[in-house]
Amino acid sequence: MRKMRRILFSNLPHFQSLPILPNLPCLGDFSIPLCRLKNASSIQTHRLLPFGNLEGTLTQTMIMEISRGSGEQPITQRPLVLAVDDNEDNLGLISFSLDLFGFAFISAPDGQTTLKLAQTHQPDLILLDIMLPDLDGIEVVRRLKQDSRTKSIKIIAVTALARDEDRDRILESGCEGYISKPYMVDDLEALLRRYLT
Repeated sequence: MRKMRRILFSNLPHFQSLPILPNLPCLGDFSIPLCRLKNASSIQTHRLLPFGNLEGTLTQTMIMEISRGSGEQPITQRPLVLAVDDNEDNLGLISFSLDLFGFAFISAPDGQTTLKLAQTHQPDLILLDIMLPDLDGIEVVRRLKQDSRTKSIKIIAVTALARDEDRDRILESGCEGYISKPYMVDDLEALLRRYLT
């Protein structure tokens, strides 16, 4: 198996290292520009490009064309993950990782948006930050599990709450999995593939 280049993000404690696209040249100490989407509707779809920044609305149709052109599976054939985090940088890095893992994804910055997107798009799995600004993650899980439309969606909690009692409380709320920040991207990938393959 071909080894993928890695870059260390020393100023991003939640991600100790990230796999980089194989054709990305080694440029020493540099940053990876994230694709920031503006004027999107209720769904924000993030995609990291190898070079340069992209600002504007990126539709699912456009992503399907990108996927077909790059030899990847069309987005409709890949597992759909809903990534939830109120921190924009964290959400961008999670989205980058999901893209590298080969998953389709949508994102939400708060609990209410999470509930709406889960009902509308029926993702295969939700990566859920527990400390959200409106509804906390535990309440989001409770509502998702009580709704017949969303109760079967797998939920992995992603949180800085790392005490044993926090972990037990989160899993007892209905989450299928749990990963604490900071974490290695390899560990996140292994956890996702356990529930999505």
